[in-house]
Amino acid sequence: MAQTKISNLINPQLMANIIDAKISSKIVVTPFAKIDTTLEGVAGNTISVPSYAYIGDAADVAEGVACGTTVLTATSTTATVKKAMKAVELTDEAMLSGYGDPVGEATSQLAKSIASKIDADCMTALLGATTKTFDGSSTKIGYNGVVDAIDLFEEEVNGEKVMFVNPKQVTDLRKDANFISADKYPGQVVMTGEIGMICNTHIVPSKKVVLDGTSAFYTCPIIKIEPDVEVEDETPALTIYLKRNVNLESERNTLARTTTLSVDEIYTAVVSNASKVILAKFKK
Repeated sequence: MAQTKISNLINPQLMANIIDAKISSKIVVTPFAKIDTTLEGVAGNTISVPSYAYIGDAADVAEGVACGTTVLTATSTTATVKKAMKAVELTDEAMLSGYGDPVGEATSQLAKSIASKIDADCMTALLGATTKTFDGSSTKIGYNGVVDAIDLFEEEVNGEKVMFVNPKQVTDLRKDANFISADKYPGQVVMTGEIGMICNTHIVPSKKVVLDGTSAFYTCPIIKIEPDVEVEDETPALTIYLKRNVNLESERNTLARTTTLSVDEIYTAVVSNASKVILAKFKK
């Protein structure tokens, strides 16, 4: 007689792969982030992330005259990798009863939990980049304010950018005649959750964009996602350094007849190019 065993329902290696795939699909804030795996298998848990300043345009040099040299300068940010973890416990009765799909639900919930944590850390990192800020806190979000904010990039060519807003700001945007809804360009969205565009800036709602301490305004990160290869390197606005990718383990409690599933990811999220980030404040 065929028997369904707990080991038939739980395959940690397979579930880890499924969770890893689901995390990628659930992440909203970080599709544009660079994933760096150079820390895998390397001793230590602290990294120093350099940020180089532009050396300036080339200058004319007369024939026979030696060219002067320019000092390449850089600042650095130190970050420590950490472990994000979540666990669920399933009884044998729950897994074998056939009511719903508790193992599949656990997989989805664990993936959502890790993805949300990574998103939150990435948003925290972005909100800490104060190199460029736009204070529009006296007015609500709209076309004019977004344009004024993105022009702080001082681009010669208007490249693609993404802006994260709170869902409560979406109504004001949709009522703006200059807002281009995503249903006007189906199949061309570049990010999960994108609802529209203003002046080549993709708008993505996220509840991780919150009010300031006085509940007066929202701080909305704007990230430059298209590099200007003529004047800057390819360093992205944000980098996620992975020390270890998704790891799922199961532990059996024979006396309680339960199985615990725990998942973790060891990483850190840092702003690796603050020149590509603008923090725009808009009235509640």
